Order: sequence, then C-alpha cells, then structure tokens
Amino acid sequence: MKSLKLISSAIAMLICFVTIAQERTISGIVSDETKQPLPGVTVFNQTSKKNVATDFDGKYSIQAKTGDMLVFSYIGYKNQNQKVQNSNTINIKLLPDNQTLSEVVVLGYGVSSSEYEDRSYARAERRREKKDAAQALKGKVAGIQVQNSMGYSAMPSPTVSIRANESVSPKNEPMYIIDGVPAKANQMAKINPNDIDNVSVLKDQAATSIYGSKASNGVVVISTKNEIYKNLSEKELDKKLNIMPIPTEPTQEDYDAFIENAFESPKTAPLSTFSIDVDNASYTNIRRFINNGQQVPKDAVRVEEMVNFFKYTYPQPKNEHPFSINTEVSDSPWNKNNKILKIGLQGKNIPTNDLPASNLVFLIDVSGSMSDMNKLPLLKQSMKILVNELRAKDKVAIVVYAGAAGMVLPPTSGDEKKTIIDALNKLQSGGSTAGGAGIELAYKTAAENFIKGGNNRVILATDGDFNVGSSSNSDMEKLIEEKRKTGVFLTCLGYGMGNYKDSKMEILADKGNGNYAYIDNIQEANRFLGKEFKGSMFAIAKDVKIQIEFNPKQVQAYRLIGYENRKLRPEDFKNDAIDAGELGSNHTVTALYEIVPAGVKSDYLAEQPDPLKYTKTETNSNNYSNELATIKFRYKKPDGDKSIEMVQVIENKSVALDKASDDMKFSSAVAWFGLKLRDSKLIADKSSEEIVKLAKQGNSNDGEGYKAEFIRLVETSKQYN
Repeated sequence: MKSLKLISSAIAMLICFVTIAQERTISGIVSDETKQPLPGVTVFNQTSKKNVATDFDGKYSIQAKTGDMLVFSYIGYKNQNQKVQNSNTINIKLLPDNQTLSEVVVLGYGVSSSEYEDRSYARAERRREKKDAAQALKGKVAGIQVQNSMGYSAMPSPTVSIRANESVSPKNEPMYIIDGVPAKANQMAKINPNDIDNVSVLKDQAATSIYGSKASNGVVVISTKNEIYKNLSEKELDKKLNIMPIPTEPTQEDYDAFIENAFESPKTAPLSTFSIDVDNASYTNIRRFINNGQQVPKDAVRVEEMVNFFKYTYPQPKNEHPFSINTEVSDSPWNKNNKILKIGLQGKNIPTNDLPASNLVFLIDVSGSMSDMNKLPLLKQSMKILVNELRAKDKVAIVVYAGAAGMVLPPTSGDEKKTIIDALNKLQSGGSTAGGAGIELAYKTAAENFIKGGNNRVILATDGDFNVGSSSNSDMEKLIEEKRKTGVFLTCLGYGMGNYKDSKMEILADKGNGNYAYIDNIQEANRFLGKEFKGSMFAIAKDVKIQIEFNPKQVQAYRLIGYENRKLRPEDFKNDAIDAGELGSNHTVTALYEIVPAGVKSDYLAEQPDPLKYTKTETNSNNYSNELATIKFRYKKPDGDKSIEMVQVIENKSVALDKASDDMKFSSAVAWFGLKLRDSKLIADKSSEEIVKLAKQGNSNDGEGYKAEFIRLVETSKQYN
C-alpha cells in the first residue's frame, strides 16, 4: 500500500511537472495610456529567448510556459514584465517613459544613436544612402513610424507618427518646421535629401513648450544647407518644391443634392416614417477628404451613415424577432432647450457555422477609369480579404465589365481559395464603362446558381463611373428594381477619388436590396469585408421600416436627423411592395430625432397654423402624460414576402446628457459633426472643441480605435472646414 502511495505521488508530481513545462500560446493586445493599440511592440520571452512583435491592431501571439516572464518593450514607453500564469490571454497597457529620448536629431540621410546628452537627444552620422526626408526617419528615430500612402489612403505623401500614437487613420501627424517656416507633410516629403543639414524631432513637453498645443503630436524641425526655404510663404514653398495644389472641391465627383429635414409639428404631421440605413459609405468618404486636406462637399455628408459607421452596445434580442429595440432620451448638445431621442436596433448574432451557404457573384469594374492604385489594385486586395472568410459550402463567381461583360471565373467552391485569388490577380483595367451588361450577367449567374434559403448576393465593386442605358441613372434605377425581384441581394463597394460617382452607388444600394460601403484604404476593406463580414454579407431581416407617432401633448416639434433619402410616406409603412433597408447578422442601426418639448420657445419653428375646423388630430381626451411617442417597426424575413409588425411605447422620461449612456453621447457627437459639415442652419453651437469633448466622454468599447480616430478627424478638420 505504501509503495502504491509513493507511485501515485510520483505520478502526480510528474503530471504537475509536465503541465508546468508544457508550452502554450499566449496572446493579447498591447495598448498605450489612451487605450489605443500599439503596433511594433516587442514581446520577449526571457526563458525561451523567443520574441514577437505586435501587429497593426496591437495584437501578439507567443509560445510560453507557466512561470515564464514576458517583457513588453517599446521605445518611448516603460518596459513591463508579466509572468505567465493560468490565463492564455495577457493584455498589457504601456505607460510613457518621460526619462527616455524626448528629441532626436537626424543628420543628412539617416540616424544612428549615440550617448545621451544634457538635452536628452542623440546625434547621428550621415549614411551614404539616398532617401526622402520622411523615409530617412523610418526605423531610425525612437518612437517614429512612417507609413507609405499607397494602399493605405490617397495621401499625397508618407505619414509620420511620433511615439507611434497611431490608429486606423493615418492622420496623426506632427507639426513640420522647415527653416523656421511651418509646413505640411507633402512639403516635407518633397525636400531633396541632399539639401538637408539636420532634422530635429521634438516630443511631449519639449515640443509643446516651444510650439504650443498644436505640437501635441510632436514636431519635426528640418534645417537645410544655407536655409534655402527660409521666410517663404506656403504658396512660395509649394512652388519651389514643385507641388501642385490639391483642388478644394473635386469637380468631377458626383453627389445627389438634398435638403436637410426640417422641424415638423405632430399636430399637422403626426407620423414620421423611414427606411433603416445600414450604409456607412459617407463616413469613410468624408474621412478620405479630411485625410487629404480637402474641403468636404456638403452633399457628400449623410449624417445617418456617419452615425451608423460606429457600433453601439445594444443588447441581443430575447424573443422571436431578429432584432432588439432600444430607446433613450437626453439633452440636445447643440440646442440646449431641445431633446434627442435615440432609437437603436441590434441584430441577432448568428454563429458563423450556422449561417446559410453563400452564392456570391463578384461584379468587378475593369474599365480604364479603374487603373489608379486606390481603385482596381486596392479592389483586388479587398476581395482577397472576403475570399478568406468563405467556407467550403460557399461558392463564388467573378464577372467583369468594361467595353463588354464576361465571366472570368465560373461558380467555384469557397475552399478553392487559390483558384479564386489567381483569377483576381489576373484582372487588368482598360476599356469603356458600359455597366448594364455586367449587371445583367451578374444577376443571371446568381439566379442560375440560386440557393434556396441561402445568401444569394451580387457584390459590385466600382468607382461608379459607368453607364446603364441612354439616361443612365433612371435606366439604372429601373434595371436594379427589376433585379431585386429575383431575391438576390446587392452589396456595392466604392473605390477611388477624383471622378467618384457616389450618387450612382447610392441609387444601386437603395433600390436593390443592398448595402453600400466606400473603401478608402485596405484597413477599411479589412473592417467591412473581414471583421464585419457577417453583418455586411448576411441579411437577417429585409425591408425594415420605422414609423413613429409623437405625443403632441409632450412634443411641440420634431425632426429626423439624416435619413433624408430614406424617408417614406405614412401609407408606405404597411405596403409590402415598398422597398426598405436590410439588417445583417449582429448589425446595429441607430436613428436620432431632435425634439422641441411642449412649451419651449424655439427660433427654428415656423409660425403654427390656426386650429383646424374639419380635421382634428387629437381625438382622445387622454393626454398620455407618461408617453413621449409610440414607435412601430415592420420587417420581412430574408426569403419572405409578408411583413411582421412590432410596437413599442417610448416613455416621457429624459436624463441629463452627463448622465446619459456613452452610446448617446458618442452618437450625438457624430451627428453634431455631420450637421456642422453640412453647415446646418438648425444648430446653434458649431464648436469643434465641444464636439470633441462630448465624443471623448462617450468613447468606450473602442477596441478597434475607430472612435478615437473620429475624434482626431474632428480636430484635424478644423483647418479645412
């Protein structure tokens, strides 16, 4: 018996030893003090001597055993040690190291560090290797990253980030000073390296103490031999560097004009009816303009698409319906006496394995207008992201059009990824832009391979510069409405700039059971076609309509913020022949109303008409004092023809904005910025500082960094809009 106990103890010790010694995968996210992911952080296992670096999203994965010590290091930040214990997930937040380099001087063509000096900067020796001024810093200066513009966005020059304070957007630029003259990134990048004497990089207090708050992202100070750019104006500097000015308005781009919604009285307009909108193309397009230092065209701004770019924390549905309904009322941040009603829908999250099989047809524009790097080349890389999401039961066909339409890949199983990608790689641009034949062939292919109960979808990728019939837009609208009857859904992906036709893309998406995204860089492609693949490509409800009736005892006037192109007539609500928007798996939809409460004086209201003699909108003596409004929803199942109705009462209950949810604060800030860009006459306060302040208060659940990026866009846009 004693021997058995000894053997058992020995076995237990051996199992324990093996368990401790067994390597496993440790993963996590490394972020900075502002909760933004840090790319390029070194993760070092002191035991195995292995090391890895975090990717663009701050993510890492490394092999380690229980008891191993991981060291997280990044220039400009304090090292952090973390012992591996039971958990396989270790998330780290690095803090700035104020004792490290606060300034680096780059001489000539490169940099190499030397001893620290009293002013905390390192000096460098020249290298016999020609680079431009921006690339001379890359990988050589502590805490600096340089991002090439190609495939990232249409930036005119590389983007420099100091202390890697980087997000999805490339617009976290430092200040640039050339021979004492404030300059822009594209000017800095154009300087001949042979003319450079030295480059000083200032960070943190060393930057702001000299140049003020504008230097919060750091300062790059360039001195040239003989100070050849000293005392030049911005235009003179452009001329000397042979820089062509960027047009403030892209004259060849096309946007539908519309008038923003006005305030309406519930006594004369008791019902507000509209289709949901899950598109977010307007936001990414606006981001492109701001990142390029261009004025945002007023008609490019669709506020609802800006708001719906972001995801909010609504609960999953708990009943038989495919989405949950969530409402909240708080103060208007731009008109202090008014209220904001937020309506949020949360689509049911269906596990990927439970999603129906997909029958996809890629309809790709290969006409001559698609030759730019941010068009067909970016398009092909985008489609590869989508291909990686496909399963064996999914199938893909590829149809292209230019002067004529043709099939370059017949329906192919999703597990034959190499075959699909090889077909994409062979695509080249050239020819005219007759898109009608391409649409016909794509829908024909989708119909011939239709999967009953499946996800049947045409994915159109183009710059929108194509023709359908003799009167383009009207003929295209008729064609796409006819194709909608086949049960095939539509996704429109927009690319490019300069000749971009947003108006055509919006018509296609609105009329064709579709959704619409503008892909301005590969990160956006990864978001829409990769991370949000289920919501973008799998509809769980179609023709979703909202109708709201406000209580005139509590509401003097109301207006729907955005959705101008999605408004419906009251009688359209119950008409199942009327098309409306689609909701995808785990997708959210947010709509905002601005309300003038009863008894509040407002400068934005027209003179009210006299009471009606023959028609009365108030027939019930009950004043419903505890009800603000009644809201109704109608939707169809993806393969259904008859709509289902949901009804919910909204309480007459409001909370102060500082007590409101983060979602209310952030969505209101986004809408506020959109109204400012549209130069709305219905907002009293247009302060960018206040928009930023509110957005920061509502910035939570931002693991991807999109909300932080929005805040930086607002700050950047002040100089352009």
